[in-house]
Amino acid sequence: MIYIFDVDGTLTPSRGRMNTEFALFFEDFVTTFECYLITGSDRKKTLEQIPKPIYDMCIKVYQCSGNHVFQRDKELYKNDWVLPDPHHKWLLNELHNSAFYSKTGDHFDQRVGLLNFSVLGRKGGIEGRAMYKQWDEHKKEREGIAKRFNERWYAQEWWDISADLVVATVAGETGIDITPHMMGKEQIVKNFDAHKVVFFGDKTMPGGNDYSIAAKLERDGGKVIQVNSWEDTYKCLQDIQNVV
Repeated sequence: MIYIFDVDGTLTPSRGRMNTEFALFFEDFVTTFECYLITGSDRKKTLEQIPKPIYDMCIKVYQCSGNHVFQRDKELYKNDWVLPDPHHKWLLNELHNSAFYSKTGDHFDQRVGLLNFSVLGRKGGIEGRAMYKQWDEHKKEREGIAKRFNERWYAQEWWDISADLVVATVAGETGIDITPHMMGKEQIVKNFDAHKVVFFGDKTMPGGNDYSIAAKLERDGGKVIQVNSWEDTYKCLQDIQNVV
């Protein structure tokens, strides 16, 4: 079997470091099984979360939802897409209209082939992220922004083959990932025999940034395991290892 893992909320706390006990177990797991990572984060952020030896033992790491691919320290692929100006201005208007009471700046994080948008901003810190997460769980702001974005920039233009279709999905605890159509996490499925793949992710529901890869894998005969935390993943992998 082939195991593909999301990172935030699946192998680590959101934007946090991998638990030491779990890391020791996972290091053994990746030496036994064929493992890959896929995350919306860039390489620098991922290496702040995943120990370098584990990163290097994975067959490949798909950064930025598969738009920047590494094998150990070797760059294999890079997509140079950047968010167009009209979409940027539209998001600025959403930021202005947001009722959230603390906006910390650095709301746009242009990564390789992906833009991460956050109403809170990158300077929110642990306390700010916790506040926004609680607020968003009640207000469903990110779901609303992503829905409006897709109604404006995807649903109304899907029929135009010349249009540069762009899609928004809820990501992590505070962000929204924006990618060109079919350039989210689902783009890596073509590299695998889906029948052999087991994917672990915490945002596999519609609107989440694991949904596209989860839906495509399930259509193609793969297996998807929805988790709510790294602890869930740890338990599932222990069960897998015990069976083997």
